[in-house]
Amino acid sequence: MSDENTETGTEADSGIDPEKAARHAEKMAKKKAARNKIMATKTETGGLLIVHTGKGKGKSTAAFGMVCRALGHDMNVGVVQFVKGKWETGERKVLEAFADQISIRTMGEGFTWDTQDLNRDIAAARAAWEQAKELMADPDIDMVLMDELNIVLRYDYLPLEEVVETLKNKRQDLHVIVTGRNAKEELIEAAHLVTEMTQIKHPFRQGFKAQAGIEF
Repeated sequence: MSDENTETGTEADSGIDPEKAARHAEKMAKKKAARNKIMATKTETGGLLIVHTGKGKGKSTAAFGMVCRALGHDMNVGVVQFVKGKWETGERKVLEAFADQISIRTMGEGFTWDTQDLNRDIAAARAAWEQAKELMADPDIDMVLMDELNIVLRYDYLPLEEVVETLKNKRQDLHVIVTGRNAKEELIEAAHLVTEMTQIKHPFRQGFKAQAGIEF
C-alpha cells in the first residue's frame, strides 16, 4: 500500500488542523518559557507552617495525604490528635505499617460536648500540646501534624500567643500542619500555606451519619 498521500504526525492522526496545532505549540512554548523564568526565582527551601481550615470536609484528610507523601520520601513524621482520640480511624490503622517512620500520639478525649468537663478538656489540650512540642524538638522528625489544634484554640483551651509563637519559632527544617475549622487570624498570618475547605454540600445535612472510609 502506497503511503504517498499518508500524512504523518500526531496532528494527522488526531484530525487536528496542522496550523491550529502549530499555533498551540507556539503558545505553549511561550507559557513554558514564562513559567521557567518564574521558577528560576523560587530558590527557598525549608520547613513550612501549613494550615487547613474552613467548614468543608477534607482538612484532616488532606493533611494525612501529606503525611503519606512524606513517608513515601522516607521522612519521619509525628502526629498529635488533639480531639479525635476516641475514634478508631482508618488512617491510623494504615499508618501502623510505617511504625518505624511515624509516631502517632492520640491525646484527645472526644469533642467537648462528649466530655462536658472544661477542666478535663483543658488538661487534655495541654497534654497534647506538650506532646506536640516534644515532637517538634526531635531533630529526627521532619513533619508534625497537629490534627484539630484549631478546635482547642477556638475554645481557648491553650494560650493562643504561646502556640503561635512556638510555631513561628519552630526549627527551620520542620514542616508543621495544623488542621481544624475556625483557624485564628494570628495563626493564619504566621502560616506559609493556608487552605480553606469550602462546604458546598454535606451528607450530614441529608441525614447521613459519619461513615467508615469517608469520615474516619
